[in-house]
Amino acid sequence: MKIELLDHLVLTVKNAESSCAFYAKVLGMDIVTFAGGRKALQFGNQKINLHEHDREFEPKAHRPTPGSADLCFVTQTPLPDVIGHLKTCAVEILQGPVRRTGALGPIESVYFRDPDMNLIEICNYVQSDRK
Repeated sequence: MKIELLDHLVLTVKNAESSCAFYAKVLGMDIVTFAGGRKALQFGNQKINLHEHDREFEPKAHRPTPGSADLCFVTQTPLPDVIGHLKTCAVEILQGPVRRTGALGPIESVYFRDPDMNLIEICNYVQSDRK
């Protein structure tokens, strides 16, 4: 067996509505409601299903905990524009821009936290070095 792509992941949050508001405003993700009023965040061909802490759906992670995720998202928006948008949204930048290594090669990233204190990384691939 060889895995081809990631379809979705589950993020445990304190409050699904506040997480939806943050990810829609700050990251431009679409809010999706499905099966029994569950919430998800859609972007590209992927989604993040949201489980509220102590109200998770079975089966679930062994220790679902808000604030335990470290996620990196790729954007084509230039990082100076990303930084400007984050400032407009009153999001504190923890670090960046800094150079890192992404799945397809060198990236430049900025880091901040979501309402649950998950670490969020937004990056651009360094075009001249991309595979």
